[in-house]
Amino acid sequence: MLDIKFIRENPEKVKKSLKNRSTDFDLDRLLELDEKRRAKIKEVDDLRAHQNALSAEIPELKSDAKIHKVEESKGLKVKLGEAEFELKSLEEEFIKLMYRVPNIPLDDVPVGKDEGENKVIRQWGDIPQFKFKPKDHIAIGEALDIIDIKRAVKIAGSRFHYLKGSAALLEFALIQFTLDVLTNQKIIKKLAYSVEKGYSDKLFVPVVPPVMIRPDIFSKMGRLSEQDKDERYFLPQDNLYLIGSAEHTLGPMYMDEILNEEDLPIRYLGFSTSFRREAGSYSKDTHGILRVHQFDKLEMESFTTSECSLKEQQFFVAIQEYLMQALKIPYRVVAICTGDMGLPDARQIDIEAWMPGQDKYRETHTADLMTDYQARRLNTKVRRINGKSEFVHMNDATAIAISRTPIAILENYQQEDGSVKIPEVLQKYIGFKIIKH
Repeated sequence: MLDIKFIRENPEKVKKSLKNRSTDFDLDRLLELDEKRRAKIKEVDDLRAHQNALSAEIPELKSDAKIHKVEESKGLKVKLGEAEFELKSLEEEFIKLMYRVPNIPLDDVPVGKDEGENKVIRQWGDIPQFKFKPKDHIAIGEALDIIDIKRAVKIAGSRFHYLKGSAALLEFALIQFTLDVLTNQKIIKKLAYSVEKGYSDKLFVPVVPPVMIRPDIFSKMGRLSEQDKDERYFLPQDNLYLIGSAEHTLGPMYMDEILNEEDLPIRYLGFSTSFRREAGSYSKDTHGILRVHQFDKLEMESFTTSECSLKEQQFFVAIQEYLMQALKIPYRVVAICTGDMGLPDARQIDIEAWMPGQDKYRETHTADLMTDYQARRLNTKVRRINGKSEFVHMNDATAIAISRTPIAILENYQQEDGSVKIPEVLQKYIGFKIIKH
């Protein structure tokens, strides 16, 4: 949520942001409602002050004067009740509208309507050249009997799958490798210092968070709205949603709390199963396990001061690139344009891995910088060393997503005989060098 004072003072900037994000929203209606709300707040405050003055005056009065003031107090109480009811109604409508205003993109975010206008920042790695026609991950996985979609469809429906044998071991190897990297002081310091010498090299704390979340908290995270509610799985009997990523329950951990500046940054690495309806994808990517309803993921989440939030995102991207380079998977780094970013994002950077079976780059990682947008809704603050309090800044980013990273490994490391080599950095975790018949 944006600061209403910022909106009042910068209406044209907010309108420009709405236009660049292709968001249909009546900002003038919000500002008009804000004026009414503030006038009603003043009315309520004045009535309360008057009532308090009468309450203090009445005990000192006698006979008719006292009776008159008591009657006046009763009438005032009715007016106050009506005004408070009206204020509550205005506040509810005001919050609903405020929740619909997206974050303001940072200045370097490319302006565009959709993913076709995202900008490639840089590329790494050589696209592999095969002496044979490369297969896609499903042809490879089914031939090796490590991916089973047909039986999963029989049990759970479309867009589910079984990972079996070496594919399951590959998932656990990726998880352990990532955990080792993000809890390694030497590596984290090197990556932090690549952003800025002396930048915090504080390690990540591994967390297994809840995979269910209350609707009101989901809304405060900016991840549940009319636009994306159909993407979520809802459990009506329990009034809970299944999360779409670990950051959905990592982000609200400090809701209604005040953190100390000396404790920041706070960095978490959350492992969870993620659930997504993929409601807006229609017939898109129905082949294979790229776009599925259930998958596992390691997600980074951090809480920082305002001056460190951009550096923290750059640090997260550096970690993502380190992991991809260690796996020796060709990729490109992409700046997501205004029309393709999520509602809470002020800046979004994606990493897309080369997928030989599709002959294209596909997104495997996302890094979202939210500034104080989520923290303002969650009421998560930091007490600065000078004693003042302000809202923290929050970042989240993919560390490793299963099944997209295994797809990249299967397709980039495939051999002519149908086997698949294991990336060298994973061999100590998985216990063998090649997946074969």
